[in-house]
Amino acid sequence: MRTAADLPDDIDELKRRVLAAEAGLVVKTLEAEKLRLELARLKRMQFGQSSERIEREIEQLELRLEEIETVAADIAPDPPLPAGSAQAEPEAASRVPRRQLPEHLPRVTETHEPASCACQRCGAERMRKVGEDVTEVLEYVPGRFEVVRHVRPTYSCAKCEAMAQAPMPAMPIPRAMAGASVVAHIVVSKYVDHLPLYRQAEIYARDGLDLDRGLLADWVGKAAWLLRPLADRIGEHVMAGSVIHADDTPVPVLAPGRGKTKTGRLWVYLRDERQHAGPAPPAVLYRYTPDRKGERCREHLARFRGHLHADGYSGFADLYRSADGTPAGVTEVACWAHVRRGFFDVHKATGSVIAREALERIGALFDIERTIAGHFAERRREVRQALARGKLESFAQWLDAQLALIPGKGDLAKAIRYARSRWAALTAYVDDGRLELSNNAAENAVRPVTLGRKNWLFAGSDAGGERAAIMLTLLRTAKLNGVEPEAWMHDVLGRIGEHPINRLDELLPWTWTAPAPLSVAA
Repeated sequence: MRTAADLPDDIDELKRRVLAAEAGLVVKTLEAEKLRLELARLKRMQFGQSSERIEREIEQLELRLEEIETVAADIAPDPPLPAGSAQAEPEAASRVPRRQLPEHLPRVTETHEPASCACQRCGAERMRKVGEDVTEVLEYVPGRFEVVRHVRPTYSCAKCEAMAQAPMPAMPIPRAMAGASVVAHIVVSKYVDHLPLYRQAEIYARDGLDLDRGLLADWVGKAAWLLRPLADRIGEHVMAGSVIHADDTPVPVLAPGRGKTKTGRLWVYLRDERQHAGPAPPAVLYRYTPDRKGERCREHLARFRGHLHADGYSGFADLYRSADGTPAGVTEVACWAHVRRGFFDVHKATGSVIAREALERIGALFDIERTIAGHFAERRREVRQALARGKLESFAQWLDAQLALIPGKGDLAKAIRYARSRWAALTAYVDDGRLELSNNAAENAVRPVTLGRKNWLFAGSDAGGERAAIMLTLLRTAKLNGVEPEAWMHDVLGRIGEHPINRLDELLPWTWTAPAPLSVAA
């Protein structure tokens, strides 16, 4: 989280940054208005006819507009208010009328009395009530919305006229009508349940709740800004491990001004020691890049030292090479699941007897792993030495013999050469119980992205991909630690604005303690 120390001392530089930020927001505002007009035109064209092309174009424009509106909130969030301050100053309220929450929603009243009935100025024992402030905040409980009325009576001292009033409870987004439970629900719906904001707005409208896409985008952008330090902290934890799994997947990104998509990349870095009873909590880091250049993953892994489970992507290769006599800091661990796929495809297409036997031999290796899952590393190493090493040596000799008997340019030969060319990395796991036979753990971490890929059109903004990476890092790490993501995010959003930065680790999923169950229902 940025502090005043992160800002430049030079006044001219500060002015330049402010002007640049304002100019950027003006451009985004104009672009958003242009998109709204285009969206309205397409919807008029769609009326009365069925056109898959028009529907798809409308969907892309909705997502792009959603992204522009979210970027504005992420770049320039409202500054957090001082602890104990009222969340709606008179000046702000006069500039932007506060939305009225629907009357049909159930109301729950919470009254916040001052800490003491005595006058803090003159010491008089009692003060008289002269009024009260009421702030309505939208909250979400499973299955429905409700309104919490925060009532803060105002008291006056009859002796010296001093005033007293309890402070407004902290809100994740100052001056907003949304409580932490609502923001958490919207974020989880978007990044876990794959519901774009414009679809969420349509769902809420059916319940008579006017939460348009622009408002939801503003809340998501501010939530991303608040939670970014926690995602960074999770990333540090992942890279501090001695064994991590890596994978990546393509992400379609709407290219601005072209009406087409470009291909970005979402990278996954997973630390999970549960398979060998390691003490570190599991965590997963997602990183977005606009392309798949090798320098991207090497930058992500610049501080990592240890064993890397990954596929054969050439971008990782430099990490495994020694330089100027210095041993490489990263050791490659290849994936037997990738090897198996090559033989599986051949067997499925041709019924090859050689491919079938290869699959059976690989299956025997996986059978051994199932018996030692969750055991300590040394025990896993002992079992592999006793049961797997001989099978691997026999398998290598068999593969070499088969390669001499089949055409050298066929798919079966390619599958054999792929395995033999990576044999050292494929067999490294036998000598180290911390390592795995496959990289399936990373592939499982990629799966949520592929399931919701239709909704991962980041509308022309790489910032949208970066924001998604932040949210996925937080939500998927919570799930890895057996923590319900929405409950965790609800609590963290309600606390992080005032939480000391030097105690940030208290909010991480594996150290977080769920609050006592308190229902706001009447």
